[in-house]
Amino acid sequence: MTSSQSPPQPGGVQVRIRALLPSLRPAEQRVAEHILADPGGAPNLTITELAQACGTSETTVIRFCRAIGFDGYPGLRLALASDAGREAGAENGGVGGDISPNDGLVDVVRKVSWHDARAIEDTANQIDVDVLARVVEAVAHAGRVDVYGVGASAFVALDLQQKLYRIGRHAFAWSDTHVMLTSAALLADGDVAFAISHSGETDDTIDALTQAKEAGATAVALTNFPRSRIAGVADLVLSTAARETTFRSGATASRIAQLSVVDFVFVGVAQRTYDDARGALQATYRAVQPRRGAKGKGKGGRG
Repeated sequence: MTSSQSPPQPGGVQVRIRALLPSLRPAEQRVAEHILADPGGAPNLTITELAQACGTSETTVIRFCRAIGFDGYPGLRLALASDAGREAGAENGGVGGDISPNDGLVDVVRKVSWHDARAIEDTANQIDVDVLARVVEAVAHAGRVDVYGVGASAFVALDLQQKLYRIGRHAFAWSDTHVMLTSAALLADGDVAFAISHSGETDDTIDALTQAKEAGATAVALTNFPRSRIAGVADLVLSTAARETTFRSGATASRIAQLSVVDFVFVGVAQRTYDDARGALQATYRAVQPRRGAKGKGKGGRG
């Protein structure tokens, strides 16, 4: 995956560290956790000081740097300093911190909206456009697209299915384990299986994607962790950059980032099938227009 081999975009080093944390060795995880706990202070440490603070060696720090896409510690320090400047600006504005029990609703609105916007921005900054283009091409030319997701990811799967179906793509969304496996077994070469899992470790979704790949379909995964198990199964991996906060665990943050990637895919497919997509959108708009509650049209009047 090229996205896990190239240096993070400016402002994206913490995103990269969070995404790769589960795949790091224990000693490297200590370095990652120390940096994430104090991202503003970490750039001020020498490599020796950082190694001592983490109870490890300078060699481990260098291995950690390479694992997240840097040649060495100087590049990591520079990226962390850049991140710290942006974080400091947000903190000074009172919106970058976590939500506390004492925050008023005005503060809640400001913080939630900032974190939502940040999830989209970070996801857009680190998306691998080359992989995205390959996903778009696969979906645009697929005979059938089956989308898998359970829990919160099931809502995202339905959103992708609805969008693709509206532009004339044969797309279906499944969240029941047995139905997912059944659909996966019936896919073939030229079809696409699109699996969505924030953690990348959801057994039901992984099993369905594995079955679909064995049946000959192109396997696409959308996850927050590009070295997770589902990424190991997939032919193409798209990653999000959602971070969790108090009151807002993965179910909310991940869905916002996932929906952004769904839109990237949808618009890309619509572009490549422009005439068909435009005709389908016009036809579906006309079909549902009488049901929109317009005065004198359809049934039920105002909703």
